[in-house]
Amino acid sequence: MVNRDINFSLWLDFIERDYLKNEFGKLLEEGVVSGATSNPSIFASAITTSPAYKKQLKLLKGKSAKEKYEALATKDIKLAAQILRPCYDKGYDGYISIEVDPSLANDTKGTIAEARRLFKAIGEPNVMVKVPATQSGYDAMSALMADGISVNATLIFSPKQARQCFTAMTKGIAKGETDGSCRVEGVISVFVSRFDRLLDDELEVNGIAPNRTGIYNAAKIYNMVEANEIPNIRTLFASTSVKGDNLAPDYYVSELVAPHSINTTPLDTINAYIATENKKEALPIEDSVINGYFMNLEDNGFDMDEIYKSLLNDGLKAFEESFNDMLKSLED
Repeated sequence: MVNRDINFSLWLDFIERDYLKNEFGKLLEEGVVSGATSNPSIFASAITTSPAYKKQLKLLKGKSAKEKYEALATKDIKLAAQILRPCYDKGYDGYISIEVDPSLANDTKGTIAEARRLFKAIGEPNVMVKVPATQSGYDAMSALMADGISVNATLIFSPKQARQCFTAMTKGIAKGETDGSCRVEGVISVFVSRFDRLLDDELEVNGIAPNRTGIYNAAKIYNMVEANEIPNIRTLFASTSVKGDNLAPDYYVSELVAPHSINTTPLDTINAYIATENKKEALPIEDSVINGYFMNLEDNGFDMDEIYKSLLNDGLKAFEESFNDMLKSLED
């Protein structure tokens, strides 16, 4: 559940038109979530499997696949933003995100242009544009936030990425405030579970406890963000669903409950977290403990810089492939 006493939020990592029209509002009314996120994989699944899009797709016949996608996606995002608007107007979250075309990850100008166009097409203030944390993305983040467009910096694995996002966001916020732009917020989306899926087998061979690398890495970035005390930049924990049966389904939520943070996760994980009675704060973790953990990994031959690079490259590739697969499904 959302815990306003410590400013901890749950956001739903899912979007689909019929769900938005029916069940989503109940989650908000009950205080279960206060925002939502989407990504190319989520849209690909919704558009290709749900009958809710058939009528609009008929009207879009003859359009390019990308034009169809944007028409479908912006309609969903607008609907979600309108449902979330009461939260936003009260000053407590109320955001829905949309991601720029993943093929623009290394194109600053293209990212800025597409983000501005999508934001204008949706026409709602409580939309966050998701921008990958690449070198090109950092400049785009600054420009967009200076425009008053809130940003969800995504695909963050390393503390270095997080620092660069934070620097870009603060620069954009400062310029926007100088220029008199409207309310703008940023979230630094740290991907968590992918570390453990990649490393756990090898860790156990080396006698190192599994299922902790993603948590400690996220905790390290969280400490860095919080040390700067910028109210409108928060850590968002993403990739927090559990794969397999060796962990409690709410593991990556319960282990990351922290003041001034967000956890975005699928509905099944949210329900599992609600069902547990363990709602205590899990973060912060002392820097000395975190640093000791990573020193142990290094001593056992794990190169975190290479791991960060591999996870980012894999994430960028996966998002682009999902996006392209979805576009192919929309071709006439």
